[in-house]
Amino acid sequence: MKKILLLFSLVFSYCLLNAQQLAFPGADGYGKYATGGRGGIVYHVSNLNDSGVGSFRDAVSQPKRTVVFDVSGVIKIQSKVTVASYITIAGQTAPGDGIVIYGNGISLAGANDVIVRYMRFRGSVEMGKGVCTLAADYAHDIIFDHVSVEWGRWDNLHIKESDKITLQYCLIGEGINPQMFGALLENPTHLTIHHCLWVDNQSRNPKAKASIEIINNVIYNWGSNGLVGGHSAANHFQDIINNYFIAGPNSTNTFIGMFTATDHVYQKGNMVDLNKNGKLDGRMGTEEDFAKTTATLIKDVQYSSLSTSEIEQPAEAFKNVLAQAGASLHRDAIDLRLIDYVKSLGKEGQVIKSEAEVGGQKAIKAAKAPKDTDGDGIPDSWEKKHQLNPGDAKDGSGMTATGYSRLEEYLNELTIR
Repeated sequence: MKKILLLFSLVFSYCLLNAQQLAFPGADGYGKYATGGRGGIVYHVSNLNDSGVGSFRDAVSQPKRTVVFDVSGVIKIQSKVTVASYITIAGQTAPGDGIVIYGNGISLAGANDVIVRYMRFRGSVEMGKGVCTLAADYAHDIIFDHVSVEWGRWDNLHIKESDKITLQYCLIGEGINPQMFGALLENPTHLTIHHCLWVDNQSRNPKAKASIEIINNVIYNWGSNGLVGGHSAANHFQDIINNYFIAGPNSTNTFIGMFTATDHVYQKGNMVDLNKNGKLDGRMGTEEDFAKTTATLIKDVQYSSLSTSEIEQPAEAFKNVLAQAGASLHRDAIDLRLIDYVKSLGKEGQVIKSEAEVGGQKAIKAAKAPKDTDGDGIPDSWEKKHQLNPGDAKDGSGMTATGYSRLEEYLNELTIR
């Protein structure tokens, strides 16, 4: 009996040591185990400068950091910002109406284990015409949660040759000249895109040249094409499940397009609303819709990072996407405008060529972060409430029974609504 108990104890201990910790409660999809900056130092973004000590650029330049924000407002960047590995970018810590990184691209090229939450990344017509607002090429174990990505000149988003990536509750909208495209996904594997809003992109919502699951998204007011296949000589594998395609003022009836026989598609439960009548009254997408594109239709799901219980019906997903997509703790004027377009259900929205057409990047009201005496990323008030010492930075990194540090517990609590 003692030997059995000892064996059980050893097995249980082994399982605990090897269990993967979610990036945060609610993390899902293939990137859900990204570790971020867990166990590293805390870096405070203390100004809105493009570079230098206390800047966002400096904050993400070195690995093993949790980045918190002491300021709110617009950070105008003149050149691309590169993000290192093992980074948590905690946009939810920004006071007031939050943070915008505006004017050029953000690159996670070659990075791994990055957590990005509640951020706004916006390009500009002033940056190079081939620049994407957000790129995660040759990367792995990345999760983007409640992130707004807009005004990319080639595509808003680019992911190439990467693995185990999640985009959840993100807003990808208003691609600008010369392409006005949503996203180009070039051969990533184990890619999850769920509960994201694609709005006012000419095409590529996204271009799924990938091994990917696309679940519970809302695609609104595409121009020439909605969701696009890989249409290349290489094989691609796409699970397209319970999404809602809603035409807007600029939309053709081509809600899916450019799939070929090398695109192996499992599709189920997708809804299509093409009548632009201000009501959510779409029809069920059919096998014929996809067969017309010459895709190879598959009878069984190819990817399964999300359980069946986590997949919502399209109408329910529509409500949740509108409520949550993008940096939605405090939506700014630009994201609110895009959400209002979608709420019009066909009546409003526009594919633009420059951010100037819609008033450009608005200022965001400045606000002060709560006092954090020891600089551990946790405000004094929260520390006192949880019997921690506001004068001891070490207690913020202390681990709890949940598997998260005290700092992570604070960051996670900020997102509960």
